[in-house]
Amino acid sequence: MISVDGSVIIQIVNFILLIWVLNIILYRPIRSILIQRKQKMQGLEQAIGSCEKDAKEKDDAFSKGIKEARSSGLKAKDALLQEAADAEKAMVAEINQKAQENLTKAQKKIEQDVEAVKASLLKEIDSFAKIIGQKILGRTA
Repeated sequence: MISVDGSVIIQIVNFILLIWVLNIILYRPIRSILIQRKQKMQGLEQAIGSCEKDAKEKDDAFSKGIKEARSSGLKAKDALLQEAADAEKAMVAEINQKAQENLTKAQKKIEQDVEAVKASLLKEIDSFAKIIGQKILGRTA
């Protein structure tokens, strides 16, 4: 059986003294190290969060820059295509105008040649009629 005597009080005082010494020597330093570790981890988490935020902002800025560059590139391409189409239309119009002028000149020349041939044939119509008549009748005049 357990007997309660003066040694129990000594054991209780010894236990309380042991808790107090362990608290001073062991538990407080461990708690302070854990607190420092927790603060360091929170600081690192904040740094990671800010780095992620910066990376996201830079990625968004990069994406926006790419979109703007593509947009301006497409606008420049469209402008160049429009300019080329306008130049093509101008060239085709100039070529058509020159072709029309050449056609008009050729028609005038053909008309002049027809008139000249017609005039020369009208001069010789009597001699042609005489030759044809001689051939049809079979005699010479």
